Amino acid sequence: PMNIFLFQEIQRLQNVISKVRFILTQLQLAIKGEVVMTAELQETLDSMFDAKVPHFWENTLTGDEFSWRLPTLGLWFSSLLNRDDQYRTWLNNGRPNSFWLTGFFNPNGCLTAMKQEVTRKHKAEKWALDDVVYHTEVMPFERAEQVKNPPTEGIYIHGLFLDGAAFSRQEGHLIESQPKTLFVSLPILFVTGNARKDEEKSKKELFGSIGPYECPVYKYASRTDRYFIFCANLKCTAEKYPNKWALRGVALLCNT
Repeated sequence: PMNIFLFQEIQRLQNVISKVRFILTQLQLAIKGEVVMTAELQETLDSMFDAKVPHFWENTLTGDEFSWRLPTLGLWFSSLLNRDDQYRTWLNNGRPNSFWLTGFFNPNGCLTAMKQEVTRKHKAEKWALDDVVYHTEVMPFERAEQVKNPPTEGIYIHGLFLDGAAFSRQEGHLIESQPKTLFVSLPILFVTGNARKDEEKSKKELFGSIGPYECPVYKYASRTDRYFIFCANLKCTAEKYPNKWALRGVALLCNT
C-alpha cells in the first residue's frame, strides 16, 4: 500500500512540474512576442514580480488545491525541491526512517496505507481495518537525522508544528509556549495502528486517569474538515488537564 501511495504522489508532482514548465515556456515566448500574452500569463508574470505564487500553480480552474499553498514563491519552490528530494530518496534508497508529512499531497493517504500494512501484519489476530485506530507517541528525537532505524511497524513523522502550546522533551508532556512564540516544532512523532480494545488499555497505561489531549493535526493553519488529517495523543499533567488545552485551541499544523 505504501508503494502505491508513493506512485500516486509522484504522479501528482509530475503534473505540477509539467504545468509549471508549460506556463513558463509560454511566458518566455509571450515576452518575445511569439505568442499572445493571455490573462493567465499576465497574472503569472505579475505574481512572480510580487514574489507570490501564481494562482494557477496552486489551484485548478475550479479552485481546488492543485499543488500546495504557501505565502511566497521562494517558500513554494523550496518546498518543491524538498518534496522531490523525499520522493527520489524513497525511490532509490528505500523507505526513509522518518517521513516528512508536510511534503505529501495527501497525508491522509500515507497514514491509511500505513494502517493497512499494520492490519495485514496482524492477520493471525484477525484485525479488521475498520477496528484499527491510530496510536501515537512522541519520541525523544528532535530531528529526522537522529532516527537511525525505522520502527518495526508504523512510521515516524517529522515536520509538525504545535500552535498554542509547546512540548517538553525532558518531561514528555505539553507545557506553556514561550511569550511571542507562535509555533513550536514537535519532536519526532511515532504513528502506528492498534486494535480499538488494545488502544483503550494502552491509553490508560501511558496517560493514566487524566487521559491524553487528543490534538487535531491540520494541513494548513485554516482549521477546517477539509484540511484535517488525524488526531495525535499528547500527554498532559494533572494541573493542566486535556480540557484546558482544548479550550486553548492547541493544534498541530503541517504548514505554518
